[in-house]
Amino acid sequence: MIRFLTLTLVLAVSQPAWASPDDLDWVSLDGACFQMGETRVYREEAPRHEACVTAFEITRTEITVAQFSAFVEETGYVTRAEQGWQAGDTNGPGVDLPVGSAVFHPPENVRPRDLNWWRWVDGATWRHPNGPDKDAAFPDHPVTNLTRDDATAYATWAGARLPTESEWEYAARGGLEGELLAWPEAERSALIEKANTWQGVFPVVNTEDDGFEGIAPVGSFPANGFGLHDMIGNVWEWTETPYAPSHAEHDRVLAGADGFDFAQPNIAVGTIKGGSYLCAASYCYRFRPAARQAQDLAYGTSHIGFRIVRDRAPETP
Repeated sequence: MIRFLTLTLVLAVSQPAWASPDDLDWVSLDGACFQMGETRVYREEAPRHEACVTAFEITRTEITVAQFSAFVEETGYVTRAEQGWQAGDTNGPGVDLPVGSAVFHPPENVRPRDLNWWRWVDGATWRHPNGPDKDAAFPDHPVTNLTRDDATAYATWAGARLPTESEWEYAARGGLEGELLAWPEAERSALIEKANTWQGVFPVVNTEDDGFEGIAPVGSFPANGFGLHDMIGNVWEWTETPYAPSHAEHDRVLAGADGFDFAQPNIAVGTIKGGSYLCAASYCYRFRPAARQAQDLAYGTSHIGFRIVRDRAPETP
């Protein structure tokens, strides 16, 4: 059975020289303890608890198509979507799958039988996120259609790693404590000015009030309190943390190294954070720092990207 969960737009690749790992834009964050999680929305975000992170650096934006392209050009790396799956592959879906990935396809109406808005598209990869007959990926868009292993491979090449869930959430909060969103609650009405999310009736009416039908170029919206762009909305982002049904200790034990999701109990799952342009208040209220979701490790999708982190050396007294 094919499992997916995600989205994308269209993109066109050139190869800027500035896309080497040495040219990534890093933001340095001090170590701190903060209140992680949320009790006001979805069960999996609870309980609220103290989490601590050590000093680290994180890329200011999601990794772009151009930056990922530089990695592929230098290393010859081939993503999972470009390989396909054989039924006997370790950690695979257990069936033969051709080259491709899951792509968002808005239904023409809202009848129950039409409410599956994801389609497996043969040939959909990071180079052509919506399929080989669609536009190529834009260089300044977040790279998508990648598995966690693909994102990890890029991070390793860049001398970095994926963030833990706690590092990611700390960075997304931008120094705010107790706020539901990544900006003061009093500014909630200004969502279209803060993040790339869905406006209208999901999934059939997209009013594009924020100026984008789908994925936006990185940095299109204001930075948070730490100077980080698009931690909320635009595309979901991979973390290195296995998914657990909640932050409770017994659920983390249940998750183990492979992760666990009650909705797909026999499947290895990782944690993605931040929501995407497909999140709407009426359907997927996950454009918040505490929001989290399980993602099958076998698949990339058209609305999941990533950013990377690296440990920061202690300052000399």
